[in-house]
Amino acid sequence: MGHRLSKIYTRTGDDGTTGLGDGTRVRKDAPRVQAYGDVDELNSVIGIVLAHQPLQAIRSALQTIQHHLFDLGGELSVPGMTLIQNTDIHWLEETLDTLNAELPMLKEFVLPGGSPTAAFLHQARTVCRRAERQCIQAGQSESIRPETIRYLNRLSDLLFVMARLQCRHEQGREILWNKRHR
Repeated sequence: MGHRLSKIYTRTGDDGTTGLGDGTRVRKDAPRVQAYGDVDELNSVIGIVLAHQPLQAIRSALQTIQHHLFDLGGELSVPGMTLIQNTDIHWLEETLDTLNAELPMLKEFVLPGGSPTAAFLHQARTVCRRAERQCIQAGQSESIRPETIRYLNRLSDLLFVMARLQCRHEQGREILWNKRHR
């Protein structure tokens, strides 16, 4: 394979547009572009989590997820492309069930935080939810595959469980929501 990014700047986006993978030029604030931008941001936050040396089970899963997210972003940036499969969603569910089995049941909502790496996992969860909402919005005017939305929905749940597990590993303290706290 040759040098795919031999020149980083092209000046083609100086007019506020960007090129999709199929060659179509669209505004940089188009819903599809915002959706894959949110997925890219999510991947970056996961990179921050990985830089903080999470538990090995979390690290291993997040490394796979980063590749999935790159595929998902590619799918969003090339209309009609299919990269995320139901097997990827099933893998998320299996991983979620495995990690969640180690945690006590919740009786209240957990406030984001608890420990440094858990806090970044919570941030990743909220960026994931935004990416999911943006994909739903983009799907109002263009074709966004339901697998994309299901993947992000399961991933946000998994990131929540990872945050809880990492908090325990770092000997942090989960802060439960107290509706009477003022």
